[in-house]
Amino acid sequence: MSAANWIASIGVGILLIAFFLNISGRLDNKSKSYALFNAIGGLLSGYASWMVDFYPFVILNLIWSFTATLALFKSNVPRETK
Repeated sequence: MSAANWIASIGVGILLIAFFLNISGRLDNKSKSYALFNAIGGLLSGYASWMVDFYPFVILNLIWSFTATLALFKSNVPRETK
């Protein structure tokens, strides 16, 4: 198996772990862990797609990772109390 296949498999595996933990109720989709799983999995999948010149998935996974990263930092913003 090529390096791109290994990297893609790990990235997709991380994304699937987050998904299955979420639908089984073990990981909240608003948690930092969920956002981190998605950011890392998307980056790895995007990098592997770039390695094989499959640019539609590069764009998809970079947007996925960017959105997950925003969610990760958004959860660190203190909320105002009334």
